[in-house]
Amino acid sequence: MSTYPHSRRAPHSRGVSHSRRIPAAFALITAATLTLTACGSGGSADTTGGAAPAGKSDKIPTQDVVSSVEKNAAAAELLPADVRERGTLALATAVGGSPPGNTYLEDGKTIVGQDADFAEAVAKALGLKLKREAASFEAILPALDSGKYDLGTGNFGVTEERRKTIDFVTYINDGQGFAVREDSELKKVTDFRQLCGLNVATGAGTTFEVTLEDNKHVCEDAGKKPYSVKTYAEQGAIWGSLQQGRTDVVMSTINGLRYAVDHQEGLKFLGEYHRLDVGFAFKKGTKLAPAFRAAVNHLIEDGTYDRILKKWGTRDSAIDESRISPPEIKD
Repeated sequence: MSTYPHSRRAPHSRGVSHSRRIPAAFALITAATLTLTACGSGGSADTTGGAAPAGKSDKIPTQDVVSSVEKNAAAAELLPADVRERGTLALATAVGGSPPGNTYLEDGKTIVGQDADFAEAVAKALGLKLKREAASFEAILPALDSGKYDLGTGNFGVTEERRKTIDFVTYINDGQGFAVREDSELKKVTDFRQLCGLNVATGAGTTFEVTLEDNKHVCEDAGKKPYSVKTYAEQGAIWGSLQQGRTDVVMSTINGLRYAVDHQEGLKFLGEYHRLDVGFAFKKGTKLAPAFRAAVNHLIEDGTYDRILKKWGTRDSAIDESRISPPEIKD
């Protein structure tokens, strides 16, 4: 939504040289997405905020910031009795291949990321175990309605359209933004007419794709050549298309863009376009929402929340309190 954007607290030129060095971080991401396409998805985001760690580092943060979380009796008491008795929840999680969104470590099995940390911390606060399954970003929300999973994570932005069929429990504020190669003439995107005639890369099934498609008409209305929307199921493929000159601009989450620009050579972030709250996703009418909201608020109070944001460099995406399916943020 992701984006995720960001200093709100409560609540994209062709012909790039192919000789430009692509750093180890990008190589690792690309390798992971090529070998794990069947297991994970892309587009993690729908909408993150703080600046990523300084320097072009290929290190994915692995420090443990959640194992010390203890069960919070008051939050756990809000769980449905059958869930407390079962003690487990089925979690579908999108693995997009690029931090701070969920990605795989070099073993190709271990999922790490901001969403992973938040899900684990909340589960511990509720005294539950997660049965985690990687799923494609665009498949998770429909699967919740079918009852296949109890909840989903994938940096899902809270939009009015989604609120019709999905319940959310918010845990960060992210949004939509743009990034380009350093040789691009684009400085900041404030109007979709600035994209006319360009190739825009984004994640398949995301709010970014919907937003881009919904606004294509502005170019024709202005008598200009429409921009072309190129969608990819993996974050590595998105950045590969930009680095190799097949696309001109990337639209994605603010946090994901900032992290990518900090960890890859030759890119620049064009700033925030639109903010969105991000949350755990549930089937409409879920009885799990009050307990999850209480657990997130507990993590905010005990400091775990800030430790997770600090780990992933997204502190500007902090919220003051969790909410259940709040109205979409309108700029």
